[in-house]
Parts: sequence; C-alpha cells; structure tokens
Amino acid sequence: MIQTKQDSALQDVGRLESAIEAAQEWLLDRQAIDGHWCGELEGDTILGSEYLIYLHFIDKLDDITLCKAANYIRSKVLPEGGWSIYPGGPMEISASVKAYLALKMAGDSVDAPHMVKSREAIIAEGGVTRCNTFTKIYLAMIGLYPWDGCPAIAPEIILLPKWFSFSIYNMSAWSRAMLVPLSIIRAHRPVKPLPPKWQIDELWVGGHDKANYRLRRDARTFTWRNFFLTLDTFLKLYDKEGIRFIRKRAVRKAERWIIEHGRMGGGLGAIFPGIANYVMSLRVLGYSNDSYLVAHGIREMELLRIEEGDALRLQPCLSPVWDTAITINALHESGLLPHHFSLQMATRWLLDKEVRRPGGWRVKHADSYRYTEPNKPIGGWFFEYHNEFYPDVDDTIMVMMALNRTQTPFDREKSAALRRAVRWVLGMQCRKGGWAAFDRDNDKWIFTQAPFADHNAMIDPPTSDITGRVLECLSHFGFTMEDKCVRDAIEFLRRDQCADGSWYGRWGSNYIYGTWQALRGLRCIGEDMRLPYIRRAVAWLKNVQNADGGWGETPHSYDDPHYKGRGPSTASQTAWALMGLISAGEMDSSEAASGIHYLLSNQEVDGTWDEQWHTGTGFPRVFYLRYHYYCHYFPLLALGMYARHKLGGLPPVPHELEKSRALQAFFKQPRILRKVARWRALAQFTSEI
Repeated sequence: MIQTKQDSALQDVGRLESAIEAAQEWLLDRQAIDGHWCGELEGDTILGSEYLIYLHFIDKLDDITLCKAANYIRSKVLPEGGWSIYPGGPMEISASVKAYLALKMAGDSVDAPHMVKSREAIIAEGGVTRCNTFTKIYLAMIGLYPWDGCPAIAPEIILLPKWFSFSIYNMSAWSRAMLVPLSIIRAHRPVKPLPPKWQIDELWVGGHDKANYRLRRDARTFTWRNFFLTLDTFLKLYDKEGIRFIRKRAVRKAERWIIEHGRMGGGLGAIFPGIANYVMSLRVLGYSNDSYLVAHGIREMELLRIEEGDALRLQPCLSPVWDTAITINALHESGLLPHHFSLQMATRWLLDKEVRRPGGWRVKHADSYRYTEPNKPIGGWFFEYHNEFYPDVDDTIMVMMALNRTQTPFDREKSAALRRAVRWVLGMQCRKGGWAAFDRDNDKWIFTQAPFADHNAMIDPPTSDITGRVLECLSHFGFTMEDKCVRDAIEFLRRDQCADGSWYGRWGSNYIYGTWQALRGLRCIGEDMRLPYIRRAVAWLKNVQNADGGWGETPHSYDDPHYKGRGPSTASQTAWALMGLISAGEMDSSEAASGIHYLLSNQEVDGTWDEQWHTGTGFPRVFYLRYHYYCHYFPLLALGMYARHKLGGLPPVPHELEKSRALQAFFKQPRILRKVARWRALAQFTSEI
C-alpha cells in the first residue's frame, strides 16, 4: 500500500503542481491591501473569561458583551463538565473556574446540567484553591478570593540593579510585561466586588469559610520552593509593616516603567495579559478611563476582539509579521518568482516594521563574535503590528529569510536592514551556544521556583527549535561550519537532543516541531546528514508516522513525553515532519511519499487544508495556540520543498546566492574595508541623487 502511494506521488507531477498552484492562490487572495498577511490566533476560553473580569474591574462591562462572550465559552464546555485548554485535552482547573464564573455572571442557572457537571468536576480537582496564581489574583480583585492566599509580587524588585540575580531582566520578556503591572495591583490589594448573585462559594471544597487557601509547600523541608514560600511570608508582613518610602519609590518606578512600555502602539507587550494588567494597574493608581494612557490601553484590547454572530472571543495577540514572513517563504519556495508584485508589497511592509530602538534585550545583548562591531546599528522584527520594545529572534530570522528571497526596487534598503539584523542575531547567541526568543542568557532556573511562577514561563532559555532556524537563516548569508557561532550552535543541538533522537519543541507542539527545525538547520548549514545522531532523528520521525501517512502530536506530550509524536494527523505537523525528512535526504523514502500523499489527498477544493487542533505553543502545559494559517502556508512550504528537491522543477534563483555571497563577504572582511565600502556606497548614492 505504501509503495503504491509512493509511485503515485512520484508519477502524478501534475497533481502536485495543481496542489501548489491552488494553495498559492488561496494565500494570494488573502493578502491585505498593504501587502501583509494575518490569520487568526486562537487561544482558549481563559481569554474570554478574564476579559469579562477585566471589563467589570474597569467599569466597562455591558450586557451584550457578557452575553456574547458567554455564548462562546458555553460552546466549549466538555461533555463531562469543565473546560480544557486545547481541543481533545483534559479538564483544566483554572480555565474551568473562570469559565464557570463567566457563565454564572451571564445568568446560567447553577442547576443547569452543564453547570452541575462543571461544578462537580471542579470540586473533584480540589476546587478554587487549586487554581494558578494569576487566576487567584484576578479572583481576589473582584472579591472572590482572599488576597492573603495570593503570593506576594513585591514591586521593589524593579529597584534591583540590572546585573542582580533577581532583576526583572532575569525574567522572560513576557513575564516582565505581565508581572510589573501586576506588582502594582498586588501592592494595593484592590477589590471591585461582584454582586452577591455572582459569588462562587459552591466551588470551595468544604465551603469558603473552612477552606485552606495557604500556598502548598513541598513535602521535603529544604527545597527552593519552600524557601520562596518562607520569603513570601516575610514579604506579606513587609506589605503591612514595611518601609513606606521604599514601597512608594518602587511603585512610582513601576508606574513609569509600564507607561514607557505601554503607551506605544500595541500596548504593553502587545499581548492580552500585559495590556489587561496595564489598564487595571493604571486604574488602581487613580487614572480614569478617559485619561489618554488608559484609553489607549482599552483601544488596544478592543483590537483583540472577534465577534461572529452572537459569539465573542479574544485573541491573545496578533501575528502579522510572523504570518507574512512565513507566507513569503512558502510562496517563493513553491515557485513564485522573487520579483512577483505580491512579494514586493510584502517586503515593503516588512521593512517598514523593522525596529531599531533599544528594548529590554539590550541589557544582555553582547557582541559575541568577530562578525559584530561595537556601537554599529542593529535591528530586528517583532511578532505583532506594533511592539517596539520586544523584537524577537524567531521573527527576525524568519523575516531575514523572507527578505533574502525577494527581488525589489529597494534592494539596497533591504540589504542594509539585513546587515543590521545579522548583527543583532549574532549578539543574541547565548553562552550555551543556542538562541532563545527574546533575551540572551535568560536561564536562571531559580526564578521558576517562585510562588508566582506557575505560568511555567518565567525564563527564556535557548531552545533547539529556534537554534535550528537560526542555523537555517545564517546559511542564507554565507555562514558555514567554519564559523565559531555555527559550531557552538551545533554542539548545543547535539547536547539538547533526546535519547530517542527527537528534539523538544518550545514554540510548536512539540517534538515533531523541534525535530524538523533542528534537521532543517543542520542540513542548511552543511552538517553531514549521515551522522548517527541525525539518523536517530530520522528514525524517530519515521517511527511516529500515522497509518494514514500523516503526522500529529497533541500538547499532551508536554505533560507526558510518552505521548511525543502521538496524535491525530494534521496538515501543519505533517508538513513539519516532511520538511525534516526532506532535509535529511529522505525524499525517496516511502514515509515521505506517504506524507505527500496525505497532504494531496486532504487538500480542500479551495486549495487549503482544514485543521481544528492547536499546534502552536504559548506557555507549555499552560497555554496553547491555533494559528489559523499554519495549515495553509506550512503544507505549501513542504510541497514546494518536495518539488524543488525531488522533481527538480524549482531551481534556486541566482540572485539569492549573489546576495548571500555579498553579505558573507561584507561580514568577513576587515573592519577598515567595511568602512571604505560604506563610504563608497554613500558616495554612489549621493551622486545618483
């Protein structure tokens, strides 16, 4: 049967070309008038539930919004009661408590079948006291949980110097955006009570009055968690009896920090929790909804709303830069000419999104290798429409590869941007050899033991998926295994590989994502794909292929590695696995042929693929994502790669190699020659004017 599929995939070239053309047309039809793409970024019901709490707290909750949000939340209740954080997942306690509250606010009877089942499921899991920190704080703000049961988040942490171990710059970038405004809220302990009819006393095991809301300690006496819980006790005493002028100074500095970072386009962190906490913290400080700063935050939050009929849901953020860059890569890899007008428009849009101002990353950014020069201009790209304080490595390298694929009238401007980006990316390499998302060497494990760290994303360590993609990107610009940065990255990947040959995927579910990215990067940078550690990865990919020819993996593999590579087949994950096999030289394998057959057989009439599963990752074990375009551009990228490597129908575009050699030569020539080259370019530009 497998052999039949292989023969079919090899012989029916017309079918492959038709599939590629249809997928291209689907994406081109959805390009915005200014040149970019942006698909929906879907989370879970937590966003809608917290949105209602946020609206109540700032006096903006109305009946229509409440009813529409409740309709969406109600549609996601599990048959056995409660709510999960990804399709097919188990009931999750924090999501369920907030969803239950939202429906009760909307008027659902506690005796309704879905409410009874959900209440019983919540009680069986331990009730309200088993919720995570952020849920407890949100409930405390509306009078449903005691503030003493929430861990202290001392705003004084912002006073610590940047080099100190517990500086906010040793937290991940997204944690800073969430916790700095939250520290202001926690210091003031505000309460905006709900009406009595919206209370959720029935969710407390044994009753509200008898519940033990103290933070749970480890069974062993001497652990870091127990140390932090002891420290938490002292911090709460300090909240009541502390040195007032230090607290006031810390709150003022935290206020200045959130205003500086939140007043820009996109809002604080350009993510739902950061924007919501920003608005609520300003309200706690006495700002009104009519003030410019609060009104700006409210407007940014409104942009995350999606209303369809009588239902309302929230996006955690927007993903235009990410979607646009991958779409360019997919369209060009699948045969669209580099000077195609759509690619030129997208290139112009991406260039306009380059960020060159310093952000939190600057604290640890280092000119680590000889390719970089002190005080030279650097630049990068963020994920959203606006987020100038938070460019990230993953978006930057994806944009760099996209820009290097296009041919435009403004290639000189593009080349300058690429040089700045190469400098920034090289400076972001961690000591361990890999790359992280937003910061360099943000890997202090001790932060993960803090009581408020249960969102499982307090640090931003280097990961295999991003490191593999960086290697792929550097190969576009002439870097080889002779370069120290490349050798260090390969060594990191070899250390980080699992015993079975797979790699962990931090930003996509999960081991299929990480393994694809590692194999792709190693192949592009010139690693010998016959080495034993490479063949172990290939064997693992082949071993987890489903009977239908596709690949799939649910987020459950983050909780239990025994489930790695297991799940219903999806278009995006099948594409990832295929690109990993193709990169490892497995174009002729029966597994690759079966994967191609799966994609061709499951393509819809309109040229796209249907996918309802969450294959993106926000915070492992806490928050997952469904990128609505993943099932469109990743299959197209895989089909294009297969056609290029197997059928020989898509030869490399010469100008790509020319640009790569030029950039390689620029970064490897002596510094004095680089200065001469820049002066010559400036003189030529002046003469043309």
